[in-house]
Amino acid sequence: MFIVENYQLAVMLCFITMLCWGSWGNTQKLAGKTWRYELFYWDYVIGVLLLSLIMAFTLGSIGENGRSFIPDIKQVETGYFLSALAGGAIFNLSNILLSASVSIAGLAVAFPLGVGLALVLGVMINYFNAPKGDPSLLFLGVALVVVAIIVNALAYKRMGNNNEQKSKTKGLLLALVAGILMSTFYRFIAASMDLNNFNSPEIGKMTPYTAMFVFALGMFLSNFIINTIVMRKPFVGSPTTYKDYFSGSPNTHMVGVLGGLIWGLGNLLSLIAAEKAGAAISYGLGQGATLVAAFWGVFIWKEFKGGGKIVNILISFMFILFLLGLSMIVIAGKN
Repeated sequence: MFIVENYQLAVMLCFITMLCWGSWGNTQKLAGKTWRYELFYWDYVIGVLLLSLIMAFTLGSIGENGRSFIPDIKQVETGYFLSALAGGAIFNLSNILLSASVSIAGLAVAFPLGVGLALVLGVMINYFNAPKGDPSLLFLGVALVVVAIIVNALAYKRMGNNNEQKSKTKGLLLALVAGILMSTFYRFIAASMDLNNFNSPEIGKMTPYTAMFVFALGMFLSNFIINTIVMRKPFVGSPTTYKDYFSGSPNTHMVGVLGGLIWGLGNLLSLIAAEKAGAAISYGLGQGATLVAAFWGVFIWKEFKGGGKIVNILISFMFILFLLGLSMIVIAGKN
């Protein structure tokens, strides 16, 4: 299977992860013009599962390094299998809440708050589980991200009028709950792999490619419970049905699948990079998606248009803080 051989390549893959995780939300925005996010989300989950299978039988099965996909999944111990499966279910719950927040508050708010909080908590969880990198620089980067999240929330609260405060509060709360849940999923999938040796992984544990497939399977299976509930009891609007889903056009469905493919690629690259970069660095850089999503929301979707001078200053300050925080996280991994 394909294995990353050095830290520089690992960081490069983490940056691609950041782009993928920060950009898939555009497909929800596109589909959202004619399609409920609950329906979009089914195609998104299918896309993630499809990506995991494609990569398992290609990059995960070529070459002489490591265990290829089929032999690897046959030897997995139940505990590790369930750990990755649980990671998929937890992520699925957090991500559907994030999608709900995007539908209410937009990319430039949901991602910096939800994914930004997930970055802060997730880096700490993954670092204390598998310490790697300079803790002083790492947590300085995290602190800067925390300030950036607060600045973003302040800018969002200044938008609109008083009649929109209830909707604003719901969007913020959904993003925050999503972030707390999202901060924990990577720990479960990382625990199912031998992060110290992808070439000859410990017996019973999985390679990144197998772990990604089991994780995606957890997303897909849990979606029958989580998304069914959300479809019947939506956060916004009236209930929707599976009949509505199957009435969608092929093009509409493909937009959702594309979103899943994009996110899934990012997640796999993050897992592949984890051996050389460490779980905390790999996860933390990937969650720099907050910055990418904020860029899309602010400059492409114009979600803060008309906010005034103070809002523009706050948004600029947020970008600077995120850039500084991510830079600290990268430097931390070299020490």
